[in-house]
Amino acid sequence: MNEVRKLAGQTLIYGLGTIIPRFLHYAVMTPFYTRIFYDKTSDYGRITELYAWMVVLLVILTYGMETGFFKFSQKSQDSEKVFSTALISLLITSVLFVILVNVFIAPVSALMNYRNNHDYIRMFAGIVAIDAFTAIPFARLRKENRPVQFSVIKIANVFLTIVLVVFLLKIAPGVWERSTGWFRRAYDPEYKVGYVFLANLISSGFTLILLLPVIFRTKFRFDTGLWYRMISYSYPLLLAGLSGTINDALDKIILRRMIGEEEGLSVVGKYGAGYKIGVLMALFIQMFRFAAEPFFFERAKHSDAKETYAFVMKYFILVMLVVFLGINLYISVFQYIIASTYREAIVVVPIISMAYILYGIYINHSIWYKLNDLTIYAVYITFIGALITVLINVLFIPAYGYMASAWAHIASYGAMIIASFIFAEKKFKVNYNMKQFIPYFLIATGMVTFGKYFKYPGLACEILINTVFLIIFIGYAQYKDKMLSVFFKKGE
Repeated sequence: MNEVRKLAGQTLIYGLGTIIPRFLHYAVMTPFYTRIFYDKTSDYGRITELYAWMVVLLVILTYGMETGFFKFSQKSQDSEKVFSTALISLLITSVLFVILVNVFIAPVSALMNYRNNHDYIRMFAGIVAIDAFTAIPFARLRKENRPVQFSVIKIANVFLTIVLVVFLLKIAPGVWERSTGWFRRAYDPEYKVGYVFLANLISSGFTLILLLPVIFRTKFRFDTGLWYRMISYSYPLLLAGLSGTINDALDKIILRRMIGEEEGLSVVGKYGAGYKIGVLMALFIQMFRFAAEPFFFERAKHSDAKETYAFVMKYFILVMLVVFLGINLYISVFQYIIASTYREAIVVVPIISMAYILYGIYINHSIWYKLNDLTIYAVYITFIGALITVLINVLFIPAYGYMASAWAHIASYGAMIIASFIFAEKKFKVNYNMKQFIPYFLIATGMVTFGKYFKYPGLACEILINTVFLIIFIGYAQYKDKMLSVFFKKGE
């Protein structure tokens, strides 16, 4: 299908703005952070925890407006008015958020267990506010099929962050030691965690500047009636997104509180480092989502839309299983992304990466309620997932630590898939034929399990055998479902 190949092509281009920046972050910043904080895993825990809070707050401050923008731009003859209304709405709420955090800085810092670090929370609020506001300009680039500009800005953001963090944490301490002037007074070599957030705040501000041409090429209008309709459509997505972020972020927040302050932060740091390897899978899913969401809305106008959705689901799963194998069969190489003091946590990588495949399946399937203005079902589904996440973490962290948090992701996303299929049965049924994927999952998990427990005589032998496994899986997928032909065959 030419449309699906177009989707695959756009997914690859969006990958420039998603995979490359995130890969740079993982390949540069994760090794850098875990080595800078080699003996201070609790400091890395602070970074991990605060970014988990950021995920939650970004959902609240964008309140489903991205999807609402796509939906109403599709329906409206005046997409400029939709963009302007959504943008002004996010501007007001983002500015209000920064003001409130600064006015109530003491209780907010206490709530987040950072009573002695008000400066962290102030910078944190600025980052969240800017990132929330820029969500709509980025959505506009996606709607207009301008993935190159989207990617360039995303890459510039990460590149600047890397430069600033490396300077502030690695180069500046040496300059400070040799300096006798203003730099010695301005720079504090002990302020390491704070400099991470300062670098991010500067990068977010730079991103906003780059997006100004996208923002200001429209006439600003705020349509109150349109805004009410967008909010009515989007607020269930806010509730669903909030429940969804509980699945993604709660474990990093709750581990500290259940284990204890300093020890808990150390555990969060180690778990967060191992989690980052597994979450490489999430990067591919995010890359796909950026391209797929506008594609799915546009495709809904066609009579064969359901067949297209099933087709996309099928090859999405096959490709994600290849990525899953690529990460886990070469885990002996990927483990060097993090410093040795954090490597005990790589045991969570197969669990987390499989959980994100399940999440990707849910993202694919969830189009049914978005297309049919039934976003309230997103609340029901993600609430089920969030409840499972909370229960497993609270009940099993005392006995199993972060392994309970990792398995909670599998249980939560699996339950969300089941709930989504049940609700969609009478509302917008698509024949995905999920049973066809059972052999693929069994083969992939079997290969990873073998790789985990088999005693290889050396790294070279391990890479060779696991590469053969990967080739066998791809060959099976090509033989059974013509996976490679879908992406590389011309015509149709």
